[in-house]
Amino acid sequence: MERLWFSLLLLAAACRGQPCPKRCMCQSLSPSLAILCSKTGLLFVPAAIDRRTVELRLQENFITAVRRKDFANMTSLLHLTLSRNTISQILPSAFSDLRRLRALHLDSNRLTVIKDDHFKGLTNLRHLILASNQIHSISAHAFDDFLSTLEDLDLSYNNLAETPWDMIGRLTNVNTLNMDHNLIEHVPQGVFTNLHKLARLDMTSNKLKKIPPDPLFLRIPVYAKSKGSPLTSLVLSFGGNPLHCNCELLWLRRLTREDDLETCASPSDLSAKYFWTIPEEEFICDPPVLTRKSPHTVSMEGQHASLKCKANGDPEPEVHWINPEGRLISNGTRTLVFPNGSLEINVTVLKDSGNFTCIASNAAGESTGRVELVVTAVPHLANSTSRSRDPSSEPAPSDILTSSKVALPNNETRGADRRVSLVELTGNSALIRWSSQMPTTGVRMFQVQYNSSGDDTLVYRSKSTAFAALQNYLKPIQLCLSFYS
Repeated sequence: MERLWFSLLLLAAACRGQPCPKRCMCQSLSPSLAILCSKTGLLFVPAAIDRRTVELRLQENFITAVRRKDFANMTSLLHLTLSRNTISQILPSAFSDLRRLRALHLDSNRLTVIKDDHFKGLTNLRHLILASNQIHSISAHAFDDFLSTLEDLDLSYNNLAETPWDMIGRLTNVNTLNMDHNLIEHVPQGVFTNLHKLARLDMTSNKLKKIPPDPLFLRIPVYAKSKGSPLTSLVLSFGGNPLHCNCELLWLRRLTREDDLETCASPSDLSAKYFWTIPEEEFICDPPVLTRKSPHTVSMEGQHASLKCKANGDPEPEVHWINPEGRLISNGTRTLVFPNGSLEINVTVLKDSGNFTCIASNAAGESTGRVELVVTAVPHLANSTSRSRDPSSEPAPSDILTSSKVALPNNETRGADRRVSLVELTGNSALIRWSSQMPTTGVRMFQVQYNSSGDDTLVYRSKSTAFAALQNYLKPIQLCLSFYS
């Protein structure tokens, strides 16, 4: 009977004008055509596949790569199964002709990276199953073609530590999101806000210490069980994570529960206790306490300065710095705030002098401390003897406006009696020349300091005296400065 059925299937396929691939089963049930090639030992996608196929199952074979020609012109394909192969490579635009495809199963393969061009053309995709691979990286635009249509995304049992959360947050039509059994340590605040159709979120067995109370969780009922929950609710699964049970998880403790399997990993007095049995009043946080900060600090103008601020608390406090002018310090080319609370100032200026305020804050409160920084002015020499005016107290000279190179005669620079002369000037550079006398003992380099009228940050350019002496002995020494906007 089985042989008769198989013969009828082959006959039906032949009637359509396209032979069935060897060792495959072809079902012609008008108006659809399905080709089943599971467990047939395939090493690649068969070439003799009817391009009118609606469903194609190629699971449990030994296919290693998906190529552009494998599914070319298969514009009617709705369901493609490539599960349980050995696929480690998807060539660019391999699925680009599958504009009607709704379900793509790539689970239980050997994929490690998902790139931007892997799923190009899948504009109607509803279900994408990538579970049980070895994926550790997903490009930020890999799902762009179906962000508004995808209903089911399964990324479980992979090696994801860094997740493209911005892309996840734009899956506005997603209903089920499985990210369990990965290496995820952090979920950004508000990432699920726009996922209004989300009904199941599985974050089981990751490395999460906390799960932030997303605004989405405040709009719809959230349950920690699937049985008996309303259809309009969100089922959240989070067991198997090293939960840090403090006040930040109090919202989670108040959910409806199904069992008592989840436990706390920290703090020490709650370690290994069942999450649901801990009274709400034990989910507490400790406000920050400053344990270390820099003493009175002195720095030379233009040099590096480091200010320290360390605080303990539960949860771990975040540290911010306020400058003497009362402004919040952000990371840039001149200043950098590290996660450990240190503030690094790469180039100090005179206006940095004063009290810097260190603010340590967490969910339980904040603590502040002050660190005084004194910036000592560098002598500005004119004619090698007198101190020039402080560039921070008066407007600096106008920016260089010359657009082409100009050679300046000696009497127009600094005069024959001066030791430093400006030889050439362009819109973004200057050539400086000075005497080649042997350097004074202990002096190891020449240093030129300059700034612009629009920025009082001092810039330094140096030239080794030893190098200068070797290259320019008995000749004038020259240093070309380049300026950048």
